Amino acid sequence: MIQSILFIVITSWVLIALLIYVYQPKLIYFPHKEVEVTPKLISLDYQEVTLSTNDGVELNAWWIPNSNARATLIFFHGNAGNISHRLDSIEIFYNLGLSVFIVDYRGYGKSTGTPSEEGTYIDAETVWTYLVKEKNITPNNIIIFGRSLGGAIATWLADKHSSAALIVESSFTSIADIGKHYYPYLPTNLLARIKYPSKDKVPNIKAPTLFIHSPDDEIIPYKHGKQLFEAANEPKSFLELRGGHNDGFIISGQKYIDGLNTFISDTFTE
Repeated sequence: MIQSILFIVITSWVLIALLIYVYQPKLIYFPHKEVEVTPKLISLDYQEVTLSTNDGVELNAWWIPNSNARATLIFFHGNAGNISHRLDSIEIFYNLGLSVFIVDYRGYGKSTGTPSEEGTYIDAETVWTYLVKEKNITPNNIIIFGRSLGGAIATWLADKHSSAALIVESSFTSIADIGKHYYPYLPTNLLARIKYPSKDKVPNIKAPTLFIHSPDDEIIPYKHGKQLFEAANEPKSFLELRGGHNDGFIISGQKYIDGLNTFISDTFTE
């Protein structure tokens, strides 16, 4: 009897581990294909841009120029939806005096291809190259911003290229660490084919960095944001929000906006 129960437990454990290993991308990427609205809905002029990656993918992006811009912000969004679901944030950044370039990763929105870790890195590099070489924006005038999954992609890009600043909002230390949170009984370090090891990248970054997280985040634990902050170099700042993973920046309201404004102002007056 005990042997039978043990066999069932072990078999179930192996099966769950195998399913997580094989179907990992479907647990991480939740693209939405239909672009439902544009910045015109919030009365912002924009240009729709198509970027070609070096592996043959076509990326859809929006360029929202600000005539009084103090910097340009690259916006890497989270793992679900697409750029049309980020108008609230686009408006905040625009009103803070920033031009905004937001891109849909491969497989999201109108972008072709299928999402993958390496693919998102290629997408990020393609955006950087476009802004620096095609639009002639200097790196010391670029802020790299990422929320949730986008925080890991932003961290990767900031590790590779020097920029004016990095903002990491509601993000994680690594996929393996997130796996430990949700599946504490599994060897997630071994199972994680998709890595996004931000905790290993952050110590290499020299640019001023702002980490933003809420203790109420129900998807990515608050300790991930704090651990990223602790691993980072000076100059660095931490902004504590209230509210959940997807609405913290909205619920926090003026505190969020003021925190961003202070960080941006400090960055460009040093």
